[in-house]
Amino acid sequence: MSQSANKDPHHIDVKEFHPRARAAIADPKIRQNFRKAMDGLITKRKDAFESWDLEALRDLGANIRLRALANLPDLLEQLEKKLTENGIKVHWAIDGDEACQIVRNICVARNAKTVIKGKSMVSEEMELNHYLEEHRIEALESDLGEYIVQLADETPSHIIMPAIHKNTGEISELMHEKTGTDLSNNVEYLTASARQQLREKFMNADVGVTGVNFAVAETGTLCLVENEGNGRMTTTVPPCHIAVTGIEKVVGNLEDVAPLLALLTRSATGQHITTYFNMISGPRKPEELDGPEEVHLVLVDNGRSSIYQDDELLDTLRCIRCGACMNHCPVYTRVGGHTYGTTYPGPIGKILMPHLIGLDEGRHLPTASSLCGACGEVCPVKIPIPDLLVRLRQESVDGDKLNPAKVQGHGAKRSTLEALIWKGWSWMHARPGAYRFGTVIAARLRKLQPTKLGGWTQYRAAPKLAAKTLHERMKERGQ
Repeated sequence: MSQSANKDPHHIDVKEFHPRARAAIADPKIRQNFRKAMDGLITKRKDAFESWDLEALRDLGANIRLRALANLPDLLEQLEKKLTENGIKVHWAIDGDEACQIVRNICVARNAKTVIKGKSMVSEEMELNHYLEEHRIEALESDLGEYIVQLADETPSHIIMPAIHKNTGEISELMHEKTGTDLSNNVEYLTASARQQLREKFMNADVGVTGVNFAVAETGTLCLVENEGNGRMTTTVPPCHIAVTGIEKVVGNLEDVAPLLALLTRSATGQHITTYFNMISGPRKPEELDGPEEVHLVLVDNGRSSIYQDDELLDTLRCIRCGACMNHCPVYTRVGGHTYGTTYPGPIGKILMPHLIGLDEGRHLPTASSLCGACGEVCPVKIPIPDLLVRLRQESVDGDKLNPAKVQGHGAKRSTLEALIWKGWSWMHARPGAYRFGTVIAARLRKLQPTKLGGWTQYRAAPKLAAKTLHERMKERGQ
């Protein structure tokens, strides 16, 4: 279950998380940018849910997603049938490579040379832009954040706000250097300039590519949530629209969409509703004046079927990509998305990416958490992220239960010394006499305690052993 093999030249080694984290923490600009943005998003989310019974809505959202996943095979078949009846061509991709090939084949069949893209995390997962560029097809991002990131030759640092790691001054300098705009901190001017630059691209693009927020099986409808209008332009102006999405995005009927939409917009950006909610049910009809001649949907597996087979990890597929877990995560808000080196950063990335890129490569991700539980408390569909992090931490040491073949022959990941320490700890705690003797000896020899205990004492003092054991103190009290 790996991501696309078409590795971006800027692909980051996931195993280098800790050095990148230390560098990010030492960069005051990164910390300031993220702290300011996250504080604002946390406040907006709280205000947006103020008059709602949030827990009841979260329960409803979780149940909708669980019901959809429980019936996923049937819903996917129903979705394909309805989409086909509506005139939308459905394609199935086992991984990112095959999904990229499908998109390219559609472009080649139409002799397409230019692609305009709406925001799509699955296309990031596929590394679609890099693949198309390799095959001499221009792919331009139209979402403002994605456009800025593309100008900077970077990857998104957040699911919802790709350029959140940059402040206005940095964006102004980037646009001045790359597109010739005036240096200005006027956000309206910068936004208008970007829109002007993109408008011609919309009109001349051969193909539009977008993601999908919800795919409705009952009606064969592709729902797309956005604020800028670029999604609507991408899906209507080019003569061909290609939507790409993970197989888990399907829901049963339109009634399921409303609660999920209420949770998504409020959890993501603190909005009661986004500016645009696009519902795509087919290509342009003969009597219609606008819209694409062709609409395609690429359903991407890329490891999701394997996750689906696991009763615990199945919860990962509930995610509606709101980013709330990132906004509230004390680790993410201090180091930023690029530190993780993965398509999906933050808490959701820590439980999803190990099974998209392989737990052996992503084994450091689950440890990048304080296990404070904030991510689980704010998840709009109640994904038990902390519980899954604990499981993955164990598997990163004991072996990948989901893909045992991948770690076969590699043995345990813990050192021999660590294994002996834990075996000794287990043996002593199972024997009261040995435990009491050991604690007495530790108390008597406390002055020999080392002051350096690896990573634990890098940022904190070593804990001091007590001069007397608990049993000794209780005896002194006559108890």
